[in-house]
Order: sequence, then C-alpha cells, then structure tokens
Amino acid sequence: MLSRLLVLALLALALPGVTRAADDGLVEGRDYTRLDPPQPTADPGRIEVLEVFGYWCIHCAHLDPVIEKWKKNLPADVDFRYVPAIWQGGVDEVFARAFYTAETMGVLDRTHSPMFVAAAVDRRIRSPEDILAFYADQGIDRDQFEATMQSFAVNAKVARVRQTLPRYGVEGTPTLIVNGKYKAMARAGGTMEELMQVVDKLIERERAAMKAH
Repeated sequence: MLSRLLVLALLALALPGVTRAADDGLVEGRDYTRLDPPQPTADPGRIEVLEVFGYWCIHCAHLDPVIEKWKKNLPADVDFRYVPAIWQGGVDEVFARAFYTAETMGVLDRTHSPMFVAAAVDRRIRSPEDILAFYADQGIDRDQFEATMQSFAVNAKVARVRQTLPRYGVEGTPTLIVNGKYKAMARAGGTMEELMQVVDKLIERERAAMKAH
C-alpha cells in the first residue's frame, strides 16, 4: 500500500506545471505560480503583497470585503498595496486615475469599496463623466477631483503602473502578488477566503526564507 501511495505521489509531482511544496501544502501551478524573474519590492526588509484589481471587475468586488477584513489583521512585517490594472489605456486607465486621485486627495478609504459596488455590481459607471459624478456624490469637489486626475502626481503613478505591470505577467484580475515572487488567483470553484489563505501561506514562506538569511 505504501509503495502504491509513493508512486501516486511521484506521478502527481511529475505532472507538467504542478509542484507540491513540502511544508505548507501549496501546489505550484494550482494555488500559485512563480514570477520569473522575481520582481523587486519597495522594501526588501519587509514582505509585500500587491492586489492587481479593476473597479469594473466583479471578482475584485467579491474579493474587496474579504481583503478589508484581512487587512485588519495584517502582520507588522507585511505591506499591502493596491495596483489598478491598466491594459489598453481605455476606461481602465480612467479608473486607475480615479483610484490614484482618491488616494492623493486622502479619500480612498471611504470611496474604494463603494466604487466597486457602483462600477462592478450596479454597473452604473460607464464613462469618465459617470466617474466624476460618483465622486461628487461622495461629497468630493468635482472640479478639484477632475484637475487632480491630470496632475503630475497622478500622471507619474499611472506611468509607473504602465511600466511595471507587464513584468508581473498578470492575465486577469484580481491577482495577488506576494513579495515579487508569487502570483495567486482564485481557483474555479474556490472562494476568496481560500485565495487569502494561499496568500497567508506564501507570506509565511517568505518570512521563513528571510529569517533563514
């Protein structure tokens, strides 16, 4: 019986694109993929988690409340950051500019989740004018918001996303990037809570690797 189990385990490891980690039970190619090459993080002394998202993405909207809950217990050695996806420079860039404008103006905390509801759930954001109207409805000065969307600070952040995002090989949203080394996405039939469990295990893996060095 033991020999049969050993053969089955070896066959599983031999499947193309699938590798089982010895310690945390994660399966490469199923739970996550590796970035090749790994990408630099903002602070090499800390563990970085990025969420590549789009306000128009219903899966991102489903992940948002899970992320909000997860962030409340963020370990002291982990930095979390949102990265708006910019694919072709159409409405996705307008949403990215809106995100960075809200961040620049200090209103992101109270507008981030409502924007998911408006754009992905209710689908009532269909144009740049709709975006401006949304933030005005949140009590934010429309003219100031529109001007900030074209500011140097926002232009610089958008340009940085355009430059760095292709290096992560992101194929869809939401994608979680852990410490510039791993990509994780929700599996078909899986839950967003399970996705964040994978992220937590990858964080633990990176923490152990950093301590070993």
